[in-house]
Amino acid sequence: MKKSKILPYIIGVVTALVFAGLCLYIFTPAINAHNIGLWFIIDFTVLIFTVVVGLSKGLLAVKKRTSAKGNNKKPSKFKFSFEYCILPIILIGLTVFISIVSCTVFNATAYADILKVNDSDFTADLAESVGTDSIALMDTASAQMLGDREIGSLSDVVSQFNVSDNYTQIDYNGKPIKVSALDYAGFFKWINNKSNGIKGYVTVNPVTMSASFETCDGMKYVPSAFFHEDAYRYLWIKYPTLMLENLHFEIDENGKPYYVASVIERTIGLFGGKTVTGCVVLDPVSGETEKYNVSEIPRWIDVVFYGDLICEQYNWYGTLQNGYMNSIFAKKDCKQVTTYYSSEEDNDDQRPISDYGYIAKDGDIWIYTGVTSVNGDSSNIGFLLANERTGESRYYSIAGADEKSAMAAAEGEVQEKGYQASFPSLINIDGHPTYIMVLKDSGGLVKLYATVNVEQYNIVTTAATQSECIEKYKKALGIETSDIKQETKKEKTLTIESIKYIDIDGNTYIYLIDVNKEIFKAKASANENMLLLNSGDTVKISYADNTIITCEKIG
Repeated sequence: MKKSKILPYIIGVVTALVFAGLCLYIFTPAINAHNIGLWFIIDFTVLIFTVVVGLSKGLLAVKKRTSAKGNNKKPSKFKFSFEYCILPIILIGLTVFISIVSCTVFNATAYADILKVNDSDFTADLAESVGTDSIALMDTASAQMLGDREIGSLSDVVSQFNVSDNYTQIDYNGKPIKVSALDYAGFFKWINNKSNGIKGYVTVNPVTMSASFETCDGMKYVPSAFFHEDAYRYLWIKYPTLMLENLHFEIDENGKPYYVASVIERTIGLFGGKTVTGCVVLDPVSGETEKYNVSEIPRWIDVVFYGDLICEQYNWYGTLQNGYMNSIFAKKDCKQVTTYYSSEEDNDDQRPISDYGYIAKDGDIWIYTGVTSVNGDSSNIGFLLANERTGESRYYSIAGADEKSAMAAAEGEVQEKGYQASFPSLINIDGHPTYIMVLKDSGGLVKLYATVNVEQYNIVTTAATQSECIEKYKKALGIETSDIKQETKKEKTLTIESIKYIDIDGNTYIYLIDVNKEIFKAKASANENMLLLNSGDTVKISYADNTIITCEKIG
């Protein structure tokens, strides 16, 4: 075969391989037949190959004809045959066809069966003994503000790093906290610091509304790094065939940092459905990785079945039980999780987004969200509680106001202050399903706590602390509080490491931090004897939900 005939194919192959290599390295798609992104890369690689071959053949033909006519003749016109585009167009059409065949229109029942939801008893599952210290009321925006403020005080850190906006809600030694790693503040900051890595992360306590910076060994493989140290790309190189999503930061019970990614499988057709089959854990310091199946996931890992996916799966379950056409027209028995509408920055079109809160329960983080009919009224017909580690999902049939109505009711209680309510969580108060939330000022600072009765959302109370708010709420319901129930009251002897005095909405609160880093608080006006305490003192306290009832100095 003549060189002129082979050359177009050589040029086409080289160009196509360069294009495919760049796409694989930049976009890191899973080398998996169920990954539609990989199919499109293949389709466009074939398109580029055929187009380049066609162009090369055309240009060589022009050159050959022009040479044959002599230098005094006009050059021949270039001709390109669109026959070269037939194969890639067929491949692209096939990809689109398979995608359509895999969608909910043709597989409604299969989509509805992905999430297994068990009806459960609210009072039994959310016992009042869970306590308000297990409720994560802080939204991500407030966590970001506290984390940025904490890092802002560390001049040697803030000049080189940012706090990642991707906070993860986890259970840490039985308490809910939000955690976020630091990010390199740009390419050149990565160049300057990559030899030492990132030396810390931020924890935010959503109960005490406090943040702290924790140091660790240098984290090298992180999402904000570049090239092979980018955590996404590093995991792709290690596990090229796995479809990984939801890469996020967590810490174990000893405070050691890790990145965790969910392993996803498409179970309907080739591209349809989505379920979690396990996770991959990355040690960002050493680069060591470990893959776990769902049944093997360690207890310290909290987020594998992530909230957005659970909400999406529940919407399939709630709307497609009676077929796709029913979900569009009759909508009989169709339900969905609570949503709000958000506009893209450069687009006025609104899109529904699932919203949910968090509860720390049995050493795991559970997401909670209301369930409402698809008709768009302002009431819930029930609630969904789902475990982010195991995927276990429970449904509670409780009718009442939806979360947005409860937030509006809480804001209306103090409308003269202009406070904004965070997305609430759900608690059990003496058998009454109750929303609890924080009210923030325009600067994002928490000013008050609010409780709203789910079934009668005109019953609203607000107070400066969680325990005080709940006590007022019990009185509004006519429940005999007798101060604090004996079964929730605990006693403890502790040694004080430090004491903080914090002003909240005009009231001074005393915070005791013991040598085990546990935090207990009390209202100064009701516990004046505590004003005489000093670091190093040993005290005996009685408390409930980390709120001190009595405090006696020992020695």
